[in-house]
Amino acid sequence: MSAIYPSLAGKRVVITGGASGIGAAMVEAFARQGARVFFLDIADAEGRALQSKLRDTVQPPVFHRCDLTDIQAVQASFAEIEASGGAINVLVNNAANDDRHEVGAVTADYWDQRIAVNLRHQFFCAQAVSAGMRAAGGGVILNLGSISWHLALASLSIYMTAKAGIEGLTKGLARDLGRYDIRVNCIVPGAVRTPRQMQLWQTPESEAKVVAAQCLQQRIDPQHVAAMALFLASDDAARCSGREYFVDAGWYGA
Repeated sequence: MSAIYPSLAGKRVVITGGASGIGAAMVEAFARQGARVFFLDIADAEGRALQSKLRDTVQPPVFHRCDLTDIQAVQASFAEIEASGGAINVLVNNAANDDRHEVGAVTADYWDQRIAVNLRHQFFCAQAVSAGMRAAGGGVILNLGSISWHLALASLSIYMTAKAGIEGLTKGLARDLGRYDIRVNCIVPGAVRTPRQMQLWQTPESEAKVVAAQCLQQRIDPQHVAAMALFLASDDAARCSGREYFVDAGWYGA
């Protein structure tokens, strides 16, 4: 991506689920803007590899291993990051897992675990950065939603429940935190060509079906989502809050 946002240089940015896929693209994109990036993930090997790959950037990103379903661990990680240099300016709530499930097989424990993986941590990560952002005079929180519930895709009932909830969470946080000049928005990706998606869910036939349903007859890559995150995190988006921003190539059918 060619756009440069001077307002992002030196900003302290935290990205959850940053070791792979869309998250990794965001880590690299913010790092190349001169931001001070910290990223959280449970994927230790992938996180260390990405940290090593970007070690030559002006401010190399820092990987923190963190299980986002453990709220105490989340709070400890954010406290450690703030202790290392001050308030977090930008939070990108990216981490999620889109495992498929059949309605009849879902247990109460599985429900709770899926909600913890896909929704709960977004609120507590936002909570963890809000006081520092308020003291600093403002900040940006970006939550990652999903096109899935807008299309009613199959075998994703709990995932879609969580992702729909994220859009509601975004509006609530935008209202509650807006008085402190904290902007909160939701990025809604479409069918993004990540290694996980290509390995687990996509086939040449399914890809063709997705592209045919899109207004733009081209696949979406992680960098396209990262480009939206850069804009929304920058001062160029200073009056954008409480909204959903789709990066889906105009996908209107399943």
